[in-house]
Amino acid sequence: MAETDSLSEFLETAIDAAKRAGDMIRKGFYQTKHVEHKGQVDLVTETDKACEDLVFNLLKERHPTHKFIGEETTAANGITELTDEPTWIVDPLDGTTNFVHGFPFACIPIGLTIGKIPKVGVVYNPIMEELFTGIHGKGAFLNGNPIKVSSQAELVKSLLVTGVGTKRDKSTVDAITNRINSLLFKVRSVRMSGSCALNLCGIASGRLDLVYEAGYGGPWDVAAGAVIVTEAGGLIFDPSGKDFDITSQRVAASNPQLKDACVEALEEAE
Repeated sequence: MAETDSLSEFLETAIDAAKRAGDMIRKGFYQTKHVEHKGQVDLVTETDKACEDLVFNLLKERHPTHKFIGEETTAANGITELTDEPTWIVDPLDGTTNFVHGFPFACIPIGLTIGKIPKVGVVYNPIMEELFTGIHGKGAFLNGNPIKVSSQAELVKSLLVTGVGTKRDKSTVDAITNRINSLLFKVRSVRMSGSCALNLCGIASGRLDLVYEAGYGGPWDVAAGAVIVTEAGGLIFDPSGKDFDITSQRVAASNPQLKDACVEALEEAE
């Protein structure tokens, strides 16, 4: 009971932080953006940096003994090791390219791991005003209403969402396009949304049936969504079918009925 009470408290902190950062993102969404390039197509804005400062300052004020991993601080200071200690894992703005282009599919994912296991997840899209939440053992919710994964059991009737990552060398692009070409023959259709965290929430809410992504930024893209997917009755796993590793930059998710077919299709597409 004590841990559950603590997790509820941590969730409230995460929601508060996400909503405050969301106000900043909503304001910036309708203004001229000042954009920097982290890579050929990987972008960062002043909003990313300001949101991370805001979120981490609030989390550190409420929970000073916890550890913290964030996209912008990690990018600046090197990879931070994930330990068993309570650790907040934050992407201040997932979907930066969407944000820059005015495409309303951007969010703040805030996850908390304890013993390296995601326990609390909040994903907030302030443009569409959708707040996804999950606590280990307590279910998943969208704007306070319970959500669950789809009941689709046939791969050919499934909607798959994937990503193309940020690398644009020929071998990487060829591998991605060949994989998508193969998968198009096995599913109903394919989407690319530009936000790994919101893709996982799409699985949790039954809007999507399959997620496959590789080469995304890091654990901040998946920590929050992992809780929300599992609490909505879904499965999150390595694309090979093995257990999900939050640090691997490889993730797949589906409802329980589709996992085996998903893994088989992904293996054939490699």
